[in-house]
Amino acid sequence: MAFPATRLRRLRKTEALRSLVRETRLSPANFVYPLFVCPGEGVRKEVRSMPGVYNLSVDQAVREAGEAGGLGVPAVILFGLPESKDEFASGAYDDAGIVQRAMRAIKAEVPGMLVIGDVCLCEYTSHGHCGIVRPTIPAQRRALMDAPADVRRRAMQTAAATAPRGPVTMEAVVDSAAAAMARSPEQHFEVTNDATLELLARTAVSQARAGADIIAPSDMMDGRVAAIRAALDGNGFEETPVLSYAAKFASAFYGPFREAADSAPQFGDRRSYQMDGANLREAMREIEEDLHEGADMIMVKPALAYLDVIAEARRRFDVPVAAYQVSGEYAMIEAAAHHGWIDRGRIVLETLTSIRRAGADIILTYFAKDAARMLT
Repeated sequence: MAFPATRLRRLRKTEALRSLVRETRLSPANFVYPLFVCPGEGVRKEVRSMPGVYNLSVDQAVREAGEAGGLGVPAVILFGLPESKDEFASGAYDDAGIVQRAMRAIKAEVPGMLVIGDVCLCEYTSHGHCGIVRPTIPAQRRALMDAPADVRRRAMQTAAATAPRGPVTMEAVVDSAAAAMARSPEQHFEVTNDATLELLARTAVSQARAGADIIAPSDMMDGRVAAIRAALDGNGFEETPVLSYAAKFASAFYGPFREAADSAPQFGDRRSYQMDGANLREAMREIEEDLHEGADMIMVKPALAYLDVIAEARRRFDVPVAAYQVSGEYAMIEAAAHHGWIDRGRIVLETLTSIRRAGADIILTYFAKDAARMLT
């Protein structure tokens, strides 16, 4: 039937009617609250680009987790700011590391709170990448030294043509390559996939020992879910589920997080391992692969710019789907609200509802506490 017999406005007349027929429900039970944990005691340092978000010492992280739990938020996810960093991210799998200490404290003081361990290395590496970084120049150097005489001769002729003056030796050619590497290191280093898997697995086991209820690998190395699942099973954690950041895109929306977690790459970027934002079909392949490797749940990150990815994942896969409303999404809302351009509360709930409507069962959001207050 059509108008006038059909009047869709009838069911919009009052809030009671609108609530009764509402198709998408948003609840604090859908939220995961991210926390940044740092050394010290009594530390509560606001992140400049994320008003209302703090770097927290362990005691303060326990307090935040308790407040979130009291509002009906069932889970937190922890990110660490270690006291020191090194090339092999040793702080990530240190049983006395900052995240491991926070996990034990939260599980002891807020026993009903689910604690999710983010498994990545970027916060712990001196270079800020999500895996072991190795130079590609030595391989090129060896290839040049082992090359036939005519190839070496051409390389030296090329170097001579660009040299300002003086004789050119093979040593000078190698020095030139080293100088080029220093000028643009991103062109001469690579994140090595398979060597990184062992460190990710060690990190997952360390977090499980510390009490993590869920392990969430976010590094985007190929095969990481299988490596982590095998390591967990081999250490008696067969019942610990894996929430894979299966479709994690190389996004400009991560900027404020990298300030909060002090995890920005010192050179280059993460596009060689995080996904191209233009690729929906590839995202489905990533999800399918991670599920085959043993993931129990999957995540799409970021959320708002990738609602179509969330919706397609929900349509294709009968597993819990999570989405991360990331730091840039949070910062944009806070900035616009600060200037009075938007109604902050309504925008927060509208964006979270859109993520739920797209198909997310679980939403990681810095608005978790505020949204929970608005919903209760």
